[in-house]
This record gives sequence, structure tokens and C-alpha cells, in this order.
Amino acid sequence: MRIEIKLVLLAIVAVFALMLVLGSWYTVDQGERGVHLRNGAVVGSAEPGLGMKVPFVDTIKKISTQNLTVQYTGVQAYSKDQQTATIKASVSFHVPPTEVVALYTEYGSIEGITNRLVDRQVPTQIENVFGQYTAISAVQSRVLFVQDVTNAIRKAVVGPIVIDSVQIENIDFSDAYEKSIELRMQAEVLVQTEKQNLEKEKVNAEIAVTKAKGEADSNLARARAEAESTRLRGEAEATAIKAKASALAQNLNLIELTKAERWNGQLPSTMIPNATIPFLNANK
Repeated sequence: MRIEIKLVLLAIVAVFALMLVLGSWYTVDQGERGVHLRNGAVVGSAEPGLGMKVPFVDTIKKISTQNLTVQYTGVQAYSKDQQTATIKASVSFHVPPTEVVALYTEYGSIEGITNRLVDRQVPTQIENVFGQYTAISAVQSRVLFVQDVTNAIRKAVVGPIVIDSVQIENIDFSDAYEKSIELRMQAEVLVQTEKQNLEKEKVNAEIAVTKAKGEADSNLARARAEAESTRLRGEAEATAIKAKASALAQNLNLIELTKAERWNGQLPSTMIPNATIPFLNANK
């Protein structure tokens, strides 16, 4: 009986010793930091890797330092022109390694700071910023809207975390307003089409005017050329006639010579009484 008791006691001692050995070590992953507690009080932080602690006295609370994302799918907001919208957004943040002790001390965990700080501020800041935009400007100037929301959230979320980015994934307006936007866009497309048509007609009219002017200039130039040609031809003919008349006046025998050159040698078949016989000079 005594041997059995001794064996049981030995087993208990062995288990207790094993627990002491195993309880003296801890590990922290690379994407985490540890908060070192001793009897519930914070005594420091634990870096990634293998570490030692006092069994049954020390505790290591692990906190992630990786990037985390929280989504908000039903944020109700009113625009500056009193249009209702349901906004879907996501916020990414992380805990700096140097802030894990402060986070644990004030909030206890990532879930604690998310529920008590982030979840309270994000919808409020989205509503506030959206109220500074009209519905159409929030859509058309979406980049600026997201930037303003990000700045507002970073300013409001004051604590041991860093807001990395904010994404506005969707802005859902009422069906009536979206229909009005669709009709407005169609009207704007029609206006732009009419403007393009007017510009096209204006260009075509300018082309037609230019073409008509070119044809008119061409016709005028052609008429001027023909008139000039006629004038020059008339002047040449007048000069020739004048020269010929002057030559005939200076030499009367040229007329008789011309007649002789053109006579075919035949006398007229009929003659008028007392008429002169052509080309015969009785005085010679």
C-alpha cells in the first residue's frame, strides 16, 4: 500500500514539474506582440520569438499588429440637398507594436477598441462628411469625398491604432433619385449630341461658304482673263487694220497690184455701156 502511495505522489510531482517546465516558456508570432502580465498587472511587452515567464504567475496576452479591416454595410446618411443614401464602407487599421500595452490597458483587446472607438466614430464621420456634399457632387467628386472621409475618421479616432485607409465601396440612393439621375444624364447626352450636330452643321456651312467663294473667285478670274484676251485681240486687230490702211494710203499702186494679183484673167462677159474695162490703162 505504501508503495502505491509513493508511486502516486511521484507521479504528481512529475506532472507538477512538467507543468513548471512547460509553463516557463511562451512564443509570440511575428505578426503579434505580447503584453506581459504578472498577477494581472502589466509588467512589460513581449517581442516575437521564444521567451520565459514565471509559471502560474505570469501571463502573456497576444495582440495582432497586422493590418485589419472592418466593413460597414448600412450607413444611413443625408446629402446636402436632403437626398438619402445607404453607404457601404471599409476601414483598414493596425496597432503599432509600441502601442500594444496602451491598447491592452485601455481597451483590453482589438475587439474592445473596435467596438468602443472605431465602430462609434466611422458611421458618424461618414454621415457628417456626406452632409457637406450634394448627392450628385458626392458621386462626381468621389475621390475628394473619400479623402475627406478618411481625414475626418483619422482625426476622430484618437487611440493606440493607426487608420491605414478608408474605402467607400458603394453609395446607394433611393430608386426615385437614381431614376431622376438617369433621366438627367440622358438629357445631358441629348444636349451634347445637339451641340455636336450644331458644330458639325457650322463646319459644313463654313466649308460650303469657302467652296462657293472659291468658285466665285475662280469664275471672276476666268472672266477677267477672257475679257483681257478679247481686249488684247481687239487691239491687235485694230493695230493691224490701221497699219494696212496706212500702207494703202501711202502707196496707191498697191491697190491695183492687189487687184491684178486677184484677177483670174477673164474679162467680164457683160459690160455696161461706157463702163471702164478693168485693169486697162489706155494712156500707156
